[in-house]
Amino acid sequence: MTVEMMIGRGREAIDMIVDPGSFQENRIGESEFSPELGPGAVVGEAKLAGRDIVVIANDAEAINERFPVVYFGVIGMEEAYKMAKTVYTVMRQDAEKAAGEKRPLLLIVDTPGNAPGKIEEIFGMNKATGAYQLALAEARRCGHAVVAMVIGRAISGAFLCHGLQADHILSLSPEFGTMIHVMPLTSISRITKLDIERLEQLAENNPVFAAGPDFFYRLGGVDEMVTELEDMPSAINRHIQEIEAAKAAGVADCTGPMYHGKLGEQRGGRMHRRPVIERMTAEFAAVAEQYL
Repeated sequence: MTVEMMIGRGREAIDMIVDPGSFQENRIGESEFSPELGPGAVVGEAKLAGRDIVVIANDAEAINERFPVVYFGVIGMEEAYKMAKTVYTVMRQDAEKAAGEKRPLLLIVDTPGNAPGKIEEIFGMNKATGAYQLALAEARRCGHAVVAMVIGRAISGAFLCHGLQADHILSLSPEFGTMIHVMPLTSISRITKLDIERLEQLAENNPVFAAGPDFFYRLGGVDEMVTELEDMPSAINRHIQEIEAAKAAGVADCTGPMYHGKLGEQRGGRMHRRPVIERMTAEFAAVAEQYL
């Protein structure tokens, strides 16, 4: 197995995955994007196995000089808006196409988080990331296949908007340095008031607290581990075909976030999810008439 650390190599990952020389940055059909907008977001059209796709990735070497906290792959306000605009542009251009003919969206994920600063919070950081999440959810529902490929870091709120909304999620295996977790244990400790030592104990065998693609695989958050860099193109292409086949057949529970919850239950990682949903649904139904 060929093992290389892939953190910070989002642009290289694009070249490893798409057909040679096919990536056209900042161009989606007839639409062009300014390279000055959200420099940490890499967007454009390409071909995979001869088929047109759209790529959305992180550039961990880019620095957004307008927002000091946006560097090293952070998804800032401008980056999130640029990603959302890319998705909506594809949806608009492909609106008249049949589901199987709509261009797939490939998300190449390597982000340490959102890390919003005061300026971004004032201007609407939450709206930007929310817009991107909504865009991907709408793209899924209108027939676009959305595949996320984790090559480095997939952490916190940035992974929520750039990855977890995908139909299927793939990840390089841990040997490549991939890191997937909701938030660092130090942050969990501050929020839950639990000692870091206790959280470290829980992280040894509890996938909710533990970090890494192995644990997220058990939770259903990762569909498949990719163990060779050269296998990324074929694995992504295969999942695109599986997603499109499921959508064509009207099988709604084979893609997206709800599917990943069921997948985690099948793998023994999210055994309390279904009872909690059922109890909340029942409790809401009992009082719904008072509020609807």
